[in-house]
Amino acid sequence: MSDLLAAVQSAQPVKSVAVLARVLQEQFSAEEVSFLITDRGGSAVVRLTGSREEGGAVAPEPLALAGTVYEGVIRSQQLWVSAEPAEGEAGRRSPRVVAPVTDRGDAIGVLELTLPAHPDRETLEEITEAARVLAYAVVVNRRFTDLYEWGRRTTRLSLASEIQHRLLPESFTCDAGPFIVAGSLEPAADVGGDTFDYTLNGHGLNLSLTDAMGHDVRAALLATVVVGALRNARRAGLGLAAQADAANRAVLEHAVSEHRAVLDETAQVAHALAEHGAQAMVTGQLLWAAFDTGRTEFINAGHVWPLLLRDGRVEEITPVVDLPFGIAPHAEYHVQSLDMRLGDRLVLLTDGMLEPHGHDLELRRLIEETGALHPREATRIFTQFVLRASDHDPRDDATVLCLDWAGPGWSDGTPPLLG
Repeated sequence: MSDLLAAVQSAQPVKSVAVLARVLQEQFSAEEVSFLITDRGGSAVVRLTGSREEGGAVAPEPLALAGTVYEGVIRSQQLWVSAEPAEGEAGRRSPRVVAPVTDRGDAIGVLELTLPAHPDRETLEEITEAARVLAYAVVVNRRFTDLYEWGRRTTRLSLASEIQHRLLPESFTCDAGPFIVAGSLEPAADVGGDTFDYTLNGHGLNLSLTDAMGHDVRAALLATVVVGALRNARRAGLGLAAQADAANRAVLEHAVSEHRAVLDETAQVAHALAEHGAQAMVTGQLLWAAFDTGRTEFINAGHVWPLLLRDGRVEEITPVVDLPFGIAPHAEYHVQSLDMRLGDRLVLLTDGMLEPHGHDLELRRLIEETGALHPREATRIFTQFVLRASDHDPRDDATVLCLDWAGPGWSDGTPPLLG
């Protein structure tokens, strides 16, 4: 472990994973060691080390996950080892091991090794530890290089998508603590302004889900304003009501400055705001949940009501709905309580999750059917459901944020062998 960490820390950020792969190749006398990173949609992997050069000017070559060993490892988070050849079997097959590369629930990719002999238990434990170091290497070094982002982009992003994705958390999943949170976003062709965000502090978890009105770059810029305002207020130690007020003021000020750019007279600005101000509207939900008790505070700013899975059944939560951000200068935002219990799953979503059918009946059924899955897998299935229903051409962003209260003291365990 110390040798692997030293290799990561001494290598250039863009070369750290490749260096780590070479160290593992020597350590295990492996014929080949590869790291494959998951793409943004979670439906493919891209080989970043091993048989092809890392990074490049061309688009990465995705390997579809469906039906592969890689899919089984990523979905189950368990090691896979190829079967030993039968006695007397003609030809020599080099055994393969595929291990999940995951950091706090964020399924980054897989580590694949081709070994000279079938691995024993000690070797498999060492490979598991190596996969953890590899996850650390990616998390630490992706701040300094585009290599890992390049690998995740199996399709070219538009400018609006580029802006939108910079607003999202670095990791879409986090299961460090009593809460497990996972999000997923499938952008429409021209981006609908959806975002989600989360952060953990010493006492609890903050969540936000927002939907900026409009499409393309204009919606992405409006989303930037509201997410920036929420983060700024949150990092100043302000509570949910003050965060909502800050977001509302920011959206209103953005609307004023946007119209001032093309209108000179104050009277014209006022008239333009009166006529077009609603075009700068942002709906949203803010939530804070305490680690020790699961007590939650919640604000709904003109947004779709959340869904709660409890004891295998889904019900709609109907808190008071306040005005969206950007509608009125003195809008009041009510902090409400949600009854979260051990084992509950709370699903926050944008209206793009409902548009294919115009209602949430199919989504409710899907939430119940996936109740036993990790939130990471459940959110992926939810957005794929919308893509299929819209023939892979959604008219609006489809965004979902899933929160499980697993109870105090929850933590990852060492992944067992697949099968």
